[in-house]
Amino acid sequence: MRSKHFNTNNMKRIKILVAVCIFCISPAFAQNLKVAVAANLQSVIKVLQSDFKSKTGIMIEPIVGSSGNLTNQVKNGAPYDVFLSADMTFPELLFTEGFSAKKPVVYAQGSLIICSSQDIGFENWERVLLTERVKKIAIANPAIAPYGKAAEEALKRKGILDNIQSKVVHGESISQINTYITTGVVEVGFTTQALVKDPANKNPLYWKIIDPKLYAPIEQGMVILKHGATNPDAEKFYQYILGPAAKAVFEKYGYHVQ
Repeated sequence: MRSKHFNTNNMKRIKILVAVCIFCISPAFAQNLKVAVAANLQSVIKVLQSDFKSKTGIMIEPIVGSSGNLTNQVKNGAPYDVFLSADMTFPELLFTEGFSAKKPVVYAQGSLIICSSQDIGFENWERVLLTERVKKIAIANPAIAPYGKAAEEALKRKGILDNIQSKVVHGESISQINTYITTGVVEVGFTTQALVKDPANKNPLYWKIIDPKLYAPIEQGMVILKHGATNPDAEKFYQYILGPAAKAVFEKYGYHVQ
């Protein structure tokens, strides 16, 4: 009798355990879509996230960082589904090394600006950087941040990179550069139009678009990673980013789209 009672209790426990497991893996409890997002899109992704959820009911979880650092995280096994990079180089690298099933595509083109919380005048910005008035210049790490790389290219083309090198303060990403600029930690920084186009930014800023002829085009690439290759939600988000609603958001924040 004890054995029968014991077996009956065990069966009840097993049934409850199975029911709990099925309940937890149901769509209502499915994990959010994990999207690795370049730091220059920090403010933009919030708008895209809200709009995408309102249209599909799917919630994305943005992981924001420099494109280079996010790439390294993917290589080290980070379970990201989609990658929105600030360039094409890093997504193409992931594709070449087998971390994505299909080639990346360009979803937007960025433009570099010089920016300050002070009205120091940017008509001849290269001359301003050489003056005593500018003591610190913020540039994202060019090795991992495409906009930092573009800034260095522009400074080289102007022939002043060596002259201002002692003033340069590097940041891990554009979001860190934006903090340096808006808090006045630096007099000047190189960043994206998204900073000055963001309605949430209430700080007065002074800025100028850097001539795009001074640096290689900043073509921002997107790719579905292997972790998201079999996830239909990843494909939905991918198509959404290439669609008219997302393009309108990118344009609002100063990006160029086709």
